[in-house]
Amino acid sequence: MSNATTWLAAFLTVAALLVYEGTLLLVQQRHPARLAHADLREQWLSALSDHPGSEVLAVQTLRNSLMAATMTASTAALGLMGAVTLAAPSLNSTFGDASSMHFTARLALELVLMMLLFSSLVCSAMAARYYNHAGFICSMPVHSQARQRWAPIGGV
Repeated sequence: MSNATTWLAAFLTVAALLVYEGTLLLVQQRHPARLAHADLREQWLSALSDHPGSEVLAVQTLRNSLMAATMTASTAALGLMGAVTLAAPSLNSTFGDASSMHFTARLALELVLMMLLFSSLVCSAMAARYYNHAGFICSMPVHSQARQRWAPIGGV
């Protein structure tokens, strides 16, 4: 495969990813799923807060969400470690010898893959942190003053 063909394939791969992400942004502006989900969480917390004894249900529901976010973060971390392991020889040969630095299509795709896996890891870790905090809020007694104070944050 020629160098131009390799770069074209790399460019098309990144372009397909950008088109996909751009389409998601446009669709979400018309019907923002993230906002609908945030509204659902707020209504869920309000409904649970009206019923004493529902703390266990709330904590179990959030525990399930926390486990899903943890699994996603673990998968992204494993993928990132694998990508770094596979890319290490290319990175070492490219950046190890300053006299022969050349930026190849393979190196570009490896860097993009590592960036995407790292951002996935960060987002999943932040989701796990959020669900952990929401679990603390939902486990407070329903009519306690502390829960009333923290409830708006738990539903967001």
